[in-house]
Amino acid sequence: MSTTPLKILASLALALLAPPVLQAQTSQAPAGAMTARVIVKFKSDSALLRQQPADILQMHAGRAQALGARVGLPLQAGHGVAERTQVVFASGLTSAALAQRLSSEKDVEYAVPDRRKSRRVAPNDPLYTTAGTPGTSSGGPVAGQWYLRAPNSVTVSAINAEGAWDVTSGSASMVVAVLDTGVRFDHPDLAVKLLDGYDFVGADRNDNGVTLVPNTFLSSKDGNGVDANASDEGDGITLTETNDPAGLFYHCTSQDDTGQYLEERSSWHGTQVSGLIGALTNNGTGMASVGRNVRVLPVRVLSKCGGWDSDITAGMLWAAGIAVPGAAANPTPAKVLNLSLGGSGTCSALYTDIVGQVNARGAVIVASAGNGAGLAVSEPANCEGVIGVAGLRHAGSKVGYSDIGPEVSISAPAGNCVNTGSTEPCLYPILTTSNSGDFNPVAGAGGAIYTDAFNATLGTSFSAPLVAGTAALMLSVRPDLSPAEVRRFLRSSARAFPSLPGVPACRAPNSTPQDECNCTTTTCGAGMLDAATAVAAAANDPIVRIDVTPSQPAAGTAFTLTSAQTAVVAGRSIASYNWTLVSGGGIVSSLSGANTASASATPTAGGSFIVTLTVTDSLGETGSQTVEVSVTGAPPSSGGGGGALGLGWLAALLLAVFALWRARPAARVG
Repeated sequence: MSTTPLKILASLALALLAPPVLQAQTSQAPAGAMTARVIVKFKSDSALLRQQPADILQMHAGRAQALGARVGLPLQAGHGVAERTQVVFASGLTSAALAQRLSSEKDVEYAVPDRRKSRRVAPNDPLYTTAGTPGTSSGGPVAGQWYLRAPNSVTVSAINAEGAWDVTSGSASMVVAVLDTGVRFDHPDLAVKLLDGYDFVGADRNDNGVTLVPNTFLSSKDGNGVDANASDEGDGITLTETNDPAGLFYHCTSQDDTGQYLEERSSWHGTQVSGLIGALTNNGTGMASVGRNVRVLPVRVLSKCGGWDSDITAGMLWAAGIAVPGAAANPTPAKVLNLSLGGSGTCSALYTDIVGQVNARGAVIVASAGNGAGLAVSEPANCEGVIGVAGLRHAGSKVGYSDIGPEVSISAPAGNCVNTGSTEPCLYPILTTSNSGDFNPVAGAGGAIYTDAFNATLGTSFSAPLVAGTAALMLSVRPDLSPAEVRRFLRSSARAFPSLPGVPACRAPNSTPQDECNCTTTTCGAGMLDAATAVAAAANDPIVRIDVTPSQPAAGTAFTLTSAQTAVVAGRSIASYNWTLVSGGGIVSSLSGANTASASATPTAGGSFIVTLTVTDSLGETGSQTVEVSVTGAPPSSGGGGGALGLGWLAALLLAVFALWRARPAARVG
């Protein structure tokens, strides 16, 4: 009997048993279905990138289809985040499971769950805030904008923006992006300072991140989703919405002591952050801002119930001038990005990637540490390349709600009340721009208000823009500063934390919250923000830059440290160099040329050493940089020592001798 029919039947059986390969879906999954939502980045040499249809939706669908075929899952194509990065969905498994499955594919650089982030909100406990009533333009607080003035014995943590303004009022060409809930363009203290911006909040998605069909816009409230209008339409959630199990905003708000989910009025969070950075200043009305003349680029990435990582990271790229699929090009890229938002977890591959791209464009990223009452700093403030900012009380100690940890770069005022009674005014809040609407905006100048002693603004969300505004002033006087150099100047100019009597020292964060504590440099960063000193340093100090040649030194081989890229203020020259070996690591004992533009040495073994270069210019201003240099071990020896043969050569020689012996003529017997 022929085996051909059996082979055909076997093939058909295998085909039926194999997981189906389906087209990438363009329709949306039903609401309520368990759906994995993952951001995937393809490798640059991935075969899945070879076909580039003109239509973006077709391109994303094609990639999702091909990737789904490889893992045996029907993948639904989501929107693009970057050129090689997009969102994909799959039903019937968790986002973590899908991310793990996709990460093992050879064409995937990384895959991470697309999680929500939320605006930073201070707790409503009596020690942290006061019972709120709508603010007015004359509602206080008595201390006014205490956080901008020079520090004194009472307001120890004030940043001395006044001293920074003696150096610069900020450049109108300097752009700070505020990635937040959008902004009220009709606030008279902001209107002339705002650029058009962009809105990355799209159509509504269910609990699993799947876009609803037909499209609705209950979250964005603007009726059209992603577009060039970054207006804040309000993020308030009513009592009915937060307690409706079938609704989009079920349990999106906080609970009271009885477990009841509470309504949340609109925060106007992006408007508040924008006011601190760029409110119109010295105009005889309203408030002053840190950045004074700098301009604000609003990028809407948060709405009702927070925002998705995919929207936030797309907004970060766009803000820095990096192309985002489906979004119009940004005509005014920002040099500083402020992210007063965050969520739990360590820094993911997604944020590591996006932060790296933004930094590579020369843009500084500032993010709030979080309001978890002394818990660990969360994403994105805990990412390398981000300036994480913790919050201080007026007296200089850590404010109770601020998160802390080694990832914090610096600390700044966050607002605190001192008074604990619900009818008492908050004494040291952060005064800023806002809107009087409870859930929807009150349009025009009639809705434009300022937060005050009875409508207090508190949180690390408002520490970050004080640092972002200072960074913008620094870049106004020294546009060539890199993000790392801005961070270095901020940290080196910070004032020391006070040690208040009766207040415990801050400890390393764990799962137990900690209230007010005395900051240390391992929990709250290098010190308290000093805007005046930071801007003066940026304006005057040499920018010390160290290059290592070769870039990866090896044991037994000489290396050179050069300062050719070091820059001084125009009209000045470098007067002296001083190379200091901070730690030789047991592999470098000294440097030659310690007082010249370059120094050299030969490490004796693999390991690392630390060196500092201090440069003094012709006016006596100094700058320094410290670097740690890694050294690889010496390669295995392949010979040497007077022509001695290695073991391989000896083995080959012995084999040759043995072969000759076997081939010798047989001895004659006589």
